[in-house]
Amino acid sequence: MGPWLLWPCHHAHDRLITGASTSFFVALSVVALGIIIGGILGISSGYFSGWVDQIFVRIVDIMLAFPGLLLAIALAGALGPGIENVILALVIVGWVGYARLARGQVLALKQADHIVAAQAIGATPWRIMRRHLLPLITAPLIIEASFGIASAIIAEAGLSFLGLGVQPPQASWGSMIRDGTRYMLVAPHLVIIPGLTLMAVVLAANLLGDWLRDWLDVKESRKTR
Repeated sequence: MGPWLLWPCHHAHDRLITGASTSFFVALSVVALGIIIGGILGISSGYFSGWVDQIFVRIVDIMLAFPGLLLAIALAGALGPGIENVILALVIVGWVGYARLARGQVLALKQADHIVAAQAIGATPWRIMRRHLLPLITAPLIIEASFGIASAIIAEAGLSFLGLGVQPPQASWGSMIRDGTRYMLVAPHLVIIPGLTLMAVVLAANLLGDWLRDWLDVKESRKTR
């Protein structure tokens, strides 16, 4: 048994904190890249419509035909373990949600009076998307991102638990739980503490998303009064 089996000890605390930094780094990277890629594709598809939108919808349908976590496992297995490959796999899986949201918002907004007025005075499509549409869909994307952080943290922990994610000497909550399962009978805290920490962080991220959704809805309702 390793010296960190006797909880609490400095090494165990260091691994828990390092695992937190790993999880947040992966989650924030995945969400940021997913919003950028999905936002650009979704806004462009919704605004231009036509054959561009048809191709986009077909690609999204193909992506959604695969279960997200299973696709991430397959991609991580093909790319190999490592934090960069975990981020890449989760971005490939996760951009679809942001793209669908952005497309739906743009389809609902592009016939608004100020958009039609901007088109009438000769504003370029890229200017309209950047100056008039993007600010209006920022709030829904932020709400989606808050829930995406929780999903990315769970996905990273799951991949690391399977040995497809973060590799030693880097720490991850998922790998800590996997290593702790070998000592469940003599040191159950090795699984319980990282597991509870993971649950608490994911719950906090989901509660933050609920709060943001309610708060932004209140702000929007005030604006319309």
